[in-house]
Amino acid sequence: MNAADVAPETQARFPHELMYAAAQQYYMEDATQGDIAKRLGVSRATVSRLLNEARRHGIVEIKVHRPATLDDGPLAADVARALDLERVHLVPKVNGPALGPWLAPGVARALATVGLESGDVVLVSSGTTVYECAREGLGRFPGVTIAPAVGGQEEPQPWFQTNETTRILAERVGGVPAYLYAPALPGPELFYSLQHEPSVRRVMDLWAHAKCAVVGVGSAPLMRQMMPAFMPRDADSLRHAVGDVCMRVYDRDGAPITYPGSERLVATRLEELRRIPATIAVAVGAEKVLSIVAGARGGYFNQLVTDTPTAEGLVAATRQL
Repeated sequence: MNAADVAPETQARFPHELMYAAAQQYYMEDATQGDIAKRLGVSRATVSRLLNEARRHGIVEIKVHRPATLDDGPLAADVARALDLERVHLVPKVNGPALGPWLAPGVARALATVGLESGDVVLVSSGTTVYECAREGLGRFPGVTIAPAVGGQEEPQPWFQTNETTRILAERVGGVPAYLYAPALPGPELFYSLQHEPSVRRVMDLWAHAKCAVVGVGSAPLMRQMMPAFMPRDADSLRHAVGDVCMRVYDRDGAPITYPGSERLVATRLEELRRIPATIAVAVGAEKVLSIVAGARGGYFNQLVTDTPTAEGLVAATRQL
């Protein structure tokens, strides 16, 4: 795009000639903003605004190229082979409490391989990891339908409200949100009525037609600090649970585990996850290694986004198991 392609000058805050002059000196001549301010007779704050406006109007385009040194290499291939996955996308070691900025580039690369087109359906699970990634730049997929893979939960945190993750992701990628107005585990009467509620039924019907899903991998339920309120801690079956995907719990072999009330869970079924062409799991941390291995054994995802230390732990774990 060049200056001739941008909106009429009357819509810009500054004359195009002034934006171009500032951008030319800053990006092509390595002039400082202070130098440019003196030459143009404006303040440094105005120079900063000129540069921002130049980018917004297409006078300046900035491209960020991923260096070859960051490409997925032998370690990614080793993890894919060990877990029998189609693809593994690695990011550098995650540092700090915020997961999204570190994992989002890997999720973006995974989504880019799916070939999403307008009208395709992408499911999203609840959980901190998927919620944080949804807030980052994951690419543009206009017209794609974004839908929850699980109902909302009682906890107040936004990452437990899958409709919120759906809204954010749809906005970021240019998609169309499809909201699921149902709790994750309703009572018997409400569960029955939800099966016949048209707005809920429409979203649940999307699960069988999804082209892609982005899901978190939960660690062993009884080992978590924040266990979903609807999961009974005293259920004997949960003692054998090592993880979950979309709130569907499984053991170390990837076999599904039930618990009181789980037959009413409003969430994508594990057999539906297996049928989705591209199910992208996003998970990091030593505490997730067994959960990831077991989930891969169950076939609940065929792509994985993780960091290098977790990948090394996955390879070591599969050699021991």
